[in-house]
Amino acid sequence: MMLYFSQCLPWLDGQMPVGIVYPWIIALPITLLLGAMAGILGILVGVFTLECFAALLPYPKPALSQNRPRLDVLMPAHNESMGIALTLKTVLPQLVKGDRLIVIADNCDDQTAAIAQSMGATVTERHNLDRQGKGYALAHGLTLIADNPPEVVVMLDADCSVHPGTIDHIARMAIAQNRPVQALYLLTQPAHPNPKAAVSALAFMVKNWVRPRGLDCLGLPCLLTGTGMAFPWAAINSVSLGTSNIVEDMQLAVDLAIAGYPSKFCVAGQVTGQLPQQASATVSQRMRWEHGHLKTLLTQVPRLCLAGYKQKRIDLLALAADLSVPPLSLLVMLWGALTAIAGLACKLGMPTWPLELLGLEGLALFSSVLVAWLRFGRNRLPLQTLLVVPLYLLWKIPLYIAFVLRPQTRWVRTERDPIKVPKS
Repeated sequence: MMLYFSQCLPWLDGQMPVGIVYPWIIALPITLLLGAMAGILGILVGVFTLECFAALLPYPKPALSQNRPRLDVLMPAHNESMGIALTLKTVLPQLVKGDRLIVIADNCDDQTAAIAQSMGATVTERHNLDRQGKGYALAHGLTLIADNPPEVVVMLDADCSVHPGTIDHIARMAIAQNRPVQALYLLTQPAHPNPKAAVSALAFMVKNWVRPRGLDCLGLPCLLTGTGMAFPWAAINSVSLGTSNIVEDMQLAVDLAIAGYPSKFCVAGQVTGQLPQQASATVSQRMRWEHGHLKTLLTQVPRLCLAGYKQKRIDLLALAADLSVPPLSLLVMLWGALTAIAGLACKLGMPTWPLELLGLEGLALFSSVLVAWLRFGRNRLPLQTLLVVPLYLLWKIPLYIAFVLRPQTRWVRTERDPIKVPKS
């Protein structure tokens, strides 16, 4: 504020003509508004930067149970006949006597149930067109096992590959710490990726690997990312999964944290999915993720803050801060738009401090992404990936406009491409 008034002194001490006071009256609220918006954006960028740089810290060794808990694997599947056999081949070798693999064939009209049953899975079929979505399918599976509950429930998608040892590791970790555990979940690129797919993989890596690892290094909880999750029975039985939320994993993480079960990140376990190759499938997937994230951000951040205040829990406030950071592409867009407006304001003779603040935020944002790529993505993504970010942002603009005009509220299945089984 002092900087602002020092820049306005020529108007105040009579050095300017008396008749030119009106522009200053306009400039003051505009400058303060730009400064406030830059300040809010600075908080979001600060959270993002802290998480990315904290990921460089030595990774803490997690506590594991010495005994393997009895577990049930729940796998919701909607028309997954194309790839479920390959997924099951990565899961079945990791199960031991007493474990159960339950496939919930949810509103299927293909051979998903038959394929899963032929491979030895227990299959339950669910048909309810009024309640479609992964949350309802998982709630159905939990009801099925409630009479003889396991110690740990593991949830896996039917279109992913589970790396060897993952199920054992996250189950032992969940029972030892009595907390939900999220394995590292990454997306592989198609054989011949386009620049858009490469940048998407980079953003996904930052969201699912770099930021959760940073939070874990700081001793803070993370969000759930949809597959490769392990829950102590008491934890998962304390919340309701039967909702229409299109990003049910985020909602589940919030509900569990408020109930006293904040999620823990596990980098030793890994689950791999694949970016869709079809353009329509890519748009559909990203729209569901982005719209679901933004809706959850708007509704659940205030809820987490209120719960954190009432329960006097720093971890809930930290989770609220993490959830408040919008998708990386939108964060960069907001910074770019606000910087352009602040630059125009400076050209019109208004104070420069909002632009200077935004410049520092841009430097922090760029440094964070660069550090994340150097430490975690250099061997996976070429440097050229960073050069096509502007084109990727242009592609995402219609998705965010759609959120304002016609947000997606119903779960829509992404069209699948065949998955690949990881090498041992």
